[in-house]
Amino acid sequence: MFYRPADGHGLPHNPFNAIVSPRPIGWISTRDVQGRNNLAPYSFFNAVAYVPPQVMFASTSSKPDRGDTKDSVANIRETGTFCVNIVEYGMRDVMNASSAPLAKDQDEFDAAGITPTECSEIDCARVTGAPAALECRMTQIIKVEGETNFVVFGEVVGVHIRNDTIVDGRFDVTSFQPLSRLGYHDYARVTELFELVRPGM
Repeated sequence: MFYRPADGHGLPHNPFNAIVSPRPIGWISTRDVQGRNNLAPYSFFNAVAYVPPQVMFASTSSKPDRGDTKDSVANIRETGTFCVNIVEYGMRDVMNASSAPLAKDQDEFDAAGITPTECSEIDCARVTGAPAALECRMTQIIKVEGETNFVVFGEVVGVHIRNDTIVDGRFDVTSFQPLSRLGYHDYARVTELFELVRPGM
């Protein structure tokens, strides 16, 4: 089939959500200026540069109590900081629970039963026991096409790695099985690796 997104796809569910997959999940923790924690998963997330290390995530909807965006972006606008927590398969249920549409003054850590730990370089909480966490200082927020579409870029200024994920000097993803987002309500976990060596390397 072929369709023009502007004309609609004619299917029961949007296929675009499933075409670009799997997508890593950025479990974004933030704190507002009143000191309240927020935690939410975003599947439009990735690393974008090595030196200095930088990441991005996109927020594509809004809440009535946040105007044109959601809690994560609103908090980052205020504070300039956020933390990316890496989601393992074993945390799938609490990650999903943290996506509930709570009011801006409600704490997803509390609501989902997740223990927060203070970050080291920024004033923000991170998910205790996550395989890795990236403390970030926001470098820019870019408004892209669409009423509520924002892309947040951040420089990684602190990295936490859970000790058991380091195997033979490498960050071993099979030790914790990272969770990824597919389309619809579908997810996947990494359980098997293979290696390809680039030509000329």
